[in-house]
Amino acid sequence: MKRNLSLLFAGALMGASAVSLLHGTSGFSANAAGSETYRQLAIFGDIFERVRAQYVTPPDDKKLVESAINGMLTSLDPHSSYLDADAAKDMRVQTKGEFGGLGIEVTMDSELVKVVAPIDDTPAARAGVLAGDLISAIDGEEVRGMSLNDAVDKMRGAVNTPIELTIIREGADKPIDLTIVRDIIKVKAVKYRVEEDVGYLKITSFTEKTFDDLMTAIDTISEEVPDDQLKGYVLDLRLNPGGLLDQAVSVSDAFLDRGEIVSTRGREANEIARFDSRPGDVLNGKPVIVLINGGSASASEIVAGALQDHRRATVLGTQSFGKGSVQTIIPLGENGALRLTTALYYTPSGESIQGKGITPDIKVDQPLPEELQGRDLRRGESDLRGHIKGEEESDEGSGSIAYVPPEPKDDMQLKAALELLRGEKTDPAFPPNPDKAVMNR
Repeated sequence: MKRNLSLLFAGALMGASAVSLLHGTSGFSANAAGSETYRQLAIFGDIFERVRAQYVTPPDDKKLVESAINGMLTSLDPHSSYLDADAAKDMRVQTKGEFGGLGIEVTMDSELVKVVAPIDDTPAARAGVLAGDLISAIDGEEVRGMSLNDAVDKMRGAVNTPIELTIIREGADKPIDLTIVRDIIKVKAVKYRVEEDVGYLKITSFTEKTFDDLMTAIDTISEEVPDDQLKGYVLDLRLNPGGLLDQAVSVSDAFLDRGEIVSTRGREANEIARFDSRPGDVLNGKPVIVLINGGSASASEIVAGALQDHRRATVLGTQSFGKGSVQTIIPLGENGALRLTTALYYTPSGESIQGKGITPDIKVDQPLPEELQGRDLRRGESDLRGHIKGEEESDEGSGSIAYVPPEPKDDMQLKAALELLRGEKTDPAFPPNPDKAVMNR
């Protein structure tokens, strides 16, 4: 069910989440610049030379130009930007879903890199790295003073090259030195498990591997639970910042038997692209509940919107992020790439979710633990300065709390979904009425 679509990347800009990218080239359709435009460019050149010549300390010419370019792009919307060569390389790594590294999920804690969890069957796991370990030095260089991105960059590298980590472990008398050989790390885009009689599918991002990972997860669950005992599936899209459009289309297609999935509309009236589903529902009609919250953005909203409009699934949770714009990555050779917003996308019903988001069929709030009370965990496109005003955007805007408890027992949204699938509770929105489905427009 894979498709040859241009690799439009429809990710969200939410803190340190995945960047928004697209591959492909774009033709120049804008009108030629007029004399006034060239006069303004002449002013820019004059100011640039004066800064170079008269600023109190000699500025870096390259940084000045890059800052000017980014200033121009970020004045358009929060998702357009210039990517230098390193940033463009990082983008390709993220969308590919694999890289040379150690295989650990990390965060920062007290200026040290803390291991959240080692990934199974990776160099770090085989070397004995444990969750909770604190990395204090990388190849003899102190971690204190590094940013998390700097530390991650140092741990990534060419396959079959060694790296030395100094680890502080609770209960150990002294720091532990480990030499680990890097290998290809394949990041799972889909996590799954069986919740007794329900299949749980969590899509963390839409990379090149998402559709394949999803099919593997569904096949594995089908083997573990007999079809007559499987009550349905939970598709968890919470905290999913987005990713590749073609993967969002393929994932939607997996659950749909017919109809439009999404359309994109560009600057010109004729710049419309529609993506339709093909016959074949991999779940054979098994009930599906989609979970969303303020961390569900862009490509994840495409999936939620398509399944909701076609009444293939019931959407449960809170208002999604509301990023309905598509960015195209225009390669600039050795100079990096241009990330430019080139279109808006629309759900099968013809609605733009830009600045609005997907409204769940069943609203279920997730309570915050005491230690997070008072913190601003709301996320939404409409809160971003300079965002494109959405056609359907209201004063309430988009987004909601972006929080999922680490322990399933505390997850009220997941609990509500399981109760509905098992028939322990009822709601008019579940199961959805297929007679109200949006058909091809």
